[in-house]
Parts: sequence; C-alpha cells; structure tokens
Amino acid sequence: MKADTYQRQLQHLYWRTGFGPSPAQMQQAPGNLNKAVKGVFSQSVSYAPLPLTITDFSRLPKGQLSPEERRRQMQQARRELAKINTTWLQTMATSPAQLREKMAFFWHGHFACRTQRPEFALNQVNLLRQHALGKFSDLLMAVAKDPAMLQFLNNQQNRKLQPNENFARELLELFTLGRGHYSEEDIKNAARAFTGWGYDAEGMFVFRERQHDAGTKTFLGKIGNFTGEDILRIILDQPQTAKFLTTKIYRFFVNDTPDAAVIQQLSEQFYATDYDIQALLQKIFSTDWFYAPANIGTRIKSPVELLTGLQRAFAIQFQDAPGLLVVQRALGQVLLYPPNVGGWPGGRNWIDSSSLMFRMKLPQTIFAGASLNISLKDDDIDMLPQLSQQERTFNRRLRVNVNLQPFRELLAKVPPRAIVAQTAAFLLQVPLNAQLTTMLQNDTDEFTPENRLNALALRLSSLPEYQLC
Repeated sequence: MKADTYQRQLQHLYWRTGFGPSPAQMQQAPGNLNKAVKGVFSQSVSYAPLPLTITDFSRLPKGQLSPEERRRQMQQARRELAKINTTWLQTMATSPAQLREKMAFFWHGHFACRTQRPEFALNQVNLLRQHALGKFSDLLMAVAKDPAMLQFLNNQQNRKLQPNENFARELLELFTLGRGHYSEEDIKNAARAFTGWGYDAEGMFVFRERQHDAGTKTFLGKIGNFTGEDILRIILDQPQTAKFLTTKIYRFFVNDTPDAAVIQQLSEQFYATDYDIQALLQKIFSTDWFYAPANIGTRIKSPVELLTGLQRAFAIQFQDAPGLLVVQRALGQVLLYPPNVGGWPGGRNWIDSSSLMFRMKLPQTIFAGASLNISLKDDDIDMLPQLSQQERTFNRRLRVNVNLQPFRELLAKVPPRAIVAQTAAFLLQVPLNAQLTTMLQNDTDEFTPENRLNALALRLSSLPEYQLC
C-alpha cells in the first residue's frame, strides 16, 4: 500500500473512531491498520467519570423562595451546566479513550435529553460514557431508569389510571424499533408497564408499586402482566431493534447513505452477540469497505467534531468558557442541549450559507486573534435568558492558547517543497487540487519555516474541504 493511501486510511480511522488525529498519534502510528484498530479499542477499555464536583440541587432550599433567591439558584445551575459542557468537550479533545468519548457522543444524540438539574446532566453524561461500548441492553436499562430521562419525558407523572405515553412513544420510535414497527396500542400498553417508574428527591430511581398498573397488557403480540423491564426485554427480542440501531450507527460512523446488504449482515451479528456494541464496531472498523474511497472525506463534521478536531490538531486550549459556549451556539450544536428528543439531524443540515461562513472564519479567530462578533438568538435552549439584544451580542476575542509545536515536529523532516502537500494531507480528508496547492506554495514560499506552518494551518483549516471527515 502506498504511504499516502495508508496515511489517509489511518486518519479516516482516527476521525471516525474519535475526533481526528493528533500530531503525536500520527508520529506514533503503527505500521498497519489492524494494529491501529486494536490500539483504538485498547485505549478505550477503562472508564473514569468526568472530574467534576457539582452542587446537589436536591439539598438546596425550596419552598417559598423569593424571586431573587430563585434567580440565583437558576444562575448557579446554568453555570454548572456550562462547566459540564466545557469539561466534556475538553475531555473529547484530549482523552486517549477517543472511541469511548465518540460513542458516548453518539449516544448523547440518540438518547437526546435536556435537563436544568446539573447533577442529573452529569449523571447522564457519565452513564453514557460508562456504557458506551458495552451491551446495549445494559445501556437501555440504565437510560430508562435515569432521572434526567424520566424527567424529560414525563415518566415521573406516569401513574396507574393516568398513564403518560411520552417515554413509551419515544422509546419505540426513536430509541429502539423505529417508526412503523409498532402500533398505538403497543405504545399505550408499554406506557402502562412503565407506570410507577420515577425518582426521589435525591435523584435516585424508585419504583412506586402503588402507582403501577399490574393488569394484563398486550405488547408486540405478547400478553402478560408486564413491567417496564419486561417491555425492554421484549423490545430487545425483536431483530428490528438490532437493524434500527445498526443503521443509525452505520450512518454515523461510515456513510450517510446506508448499504442495505451490509446493514443486514451487521445487524444479524449485533443481534446474535446480544447487542455487543464493541463487537459491532470492531467488525465495522476491520472491514475493507470501511476504508473505501466512497466513505473517506464524505461526512460533514458536526460542530463538536469541528471544534475538537481543531483542538487535537493544534493543541488548542480554550481559556474562555463563555466564548466556547457562544461558538457552539453559533455553529448550531451545544452539548447537553439537543434541539428536541430526536437529537441533532446532522448531515447536510449542519451547513447553510451562514454556518459555513462562520466555520470558515473560526480559524481566523483562533489563530490570528480576530474578534468574534456574534448576535445570539433568544431561543428555548438559551443559557443566558432575559438579556437584551445588546447584552447577548458577543464582540471580543476568544481567549485561547495554541501550541503548534507538536504540529511542527510532525512535519520537521518534510522537505520545503513538500510542506504544503504534507500539511494538506494531514489536515484534509479530501485531496487538495493542484491549482490551490501551487497557490499556497507560492504564497508562503518567502515565509520563515515557523510562519509558514502558522499560515498553512490557518489557510487550510479555513477551506470548505476542512469541513469534511
């Protein structure tokens, strides 16, 4: 295999199994893809919770709070949610366990959920990270009993004689079977089975037996006095659940256009292994078709992938938490704030004329210290509500540290005439055309070696091609 082909395939692996290659990763890369795949999995074996201490809001005073006391509690909650957001984003960019973080990011979109309780949000993020590569049955059960999800989909209000169908509906439509593979009666009976599932004042799951409907239920053709656990088991018994999940995973990791024959084969294996997530991913990343040209450089980076990819390539550290949140808002994806229970639509939805312009200007803000001038909209995910338009206009420089030394070390032995091509090969997953290569070569020929790399990093990461992975 040619060296440039191997580099492109290796970087494809690192982009899809994580948030893009770092210079150190490429310098330490093994000599073949099989070893690289094994390395990806071995580095994601261990799990550790995010290193955060969050206020337990269940222990704060409640009852007759004054408007000012309530406002202060809400401000504190927003600050702590912002801290979870930026800490997880930084972990995605720096953790060696790239696959664990990438898969947790996938599940964050799949089990889309929002909560104003920081302790609930942190618990759910860590839950997704812990179970990211295990058995889907364990993940599904944990999410179904998670206080953030129970609150978001109103199962706390799901009681005998007054069933609330929100959780049951989304469980079937968005989390497991997919639309068209269940009936309205299945939703009603599943909701009855989940009556009594809730959480206590400390945010711990509780089953309130007196609120549970213990009557006979018919669900997906089976009849019994089903509990919530029974409903999850019956759902997992359906091969359609494996097919639905496999299709979504394929679209996230491989290509937006599903390959029906490949997905059928993968879903059968997923089902046969009792929904072993890691085994499914190992199969995907070990196949020849995963590295086919049609699958390389064809996905539009999500805003989170764009930000973390820049951080990894150029050892960027954001010192500006409010600024980082503003950038996420402007790009259209804020961790912990999916637009709805369906998650972020992704794909071409990430790009329009406005967002593409902001994406291409972002490197100028990071590398050249240009001011960021953004007027934020007032919407339902606003982390800074009730501000005037002037107050929600962000107009200043981002506080960032950029360390290009690892990037320089990666290219230290590259001949001057090959610098442009090699820099482009590292930063872009689609080939740079000859005309643009020549133009960059001529434009930067007179620069000092250090300034040349700085200029190339800025110019190449500002291209439309950099938006693809």
